[in-house]
Amino acid sequence: MFNIVLVEPRIAGNVGTIGRMCYNLGFKLHLVGPHFLDFSSKKIMHAGLDYWEKLEPIFWDNAKHFLANNDIAKMKFASTKSNNPYFNAEFKIGDFIVFGSESFGLPQPEIKAILTNQNTFLIPMKKCGRSLNLALSTAFLSSEALRQNFNHFIV
Repeated sequence: MFNIVLVEPRIAGNVGTIGRMCYNLGFKLHLVGPHFLDFSSKKIMHAGLDYWEKLEPIFWDNAKHFLANNDIAKMKFASTKSNNPYFNAEFKIGDFIVFGSESFGLPQPEIKAILTNQNTFLIPMKKCGRSLNLALSTAFLSSEALRQNFNHFIV
């Protein structure tokens, strides 16, 4: 199983869609605060369908709390500031694939302090684009992790 981590997500529809994807792929969803959303909102429920009730996301108060309780060596960070394409990442079962908020990326100083070229990855895009939707970005990296580890999953 992989862990999808959303740091300070702000768009309910993205969280619902990502939760639905995590449930269907057997991935665990972690939500790192501070939390700006009502996680029982209709927008999350609409995008997550009936999967949200079964998902059992893990809530963390902040990045410091999350990092102190998980293996930093297993973390891969999605960042538009990286020059390392996501298809160069080696994903292993148990990894944490970490995404920042739609508006601010990975702003928390505890996370910025551990970012390196070896643990940050980007989705290659045209230079005129800023970034993709968070749910789409999550699907890109999740798909690559799944592809690399397909033999470990029952379809």
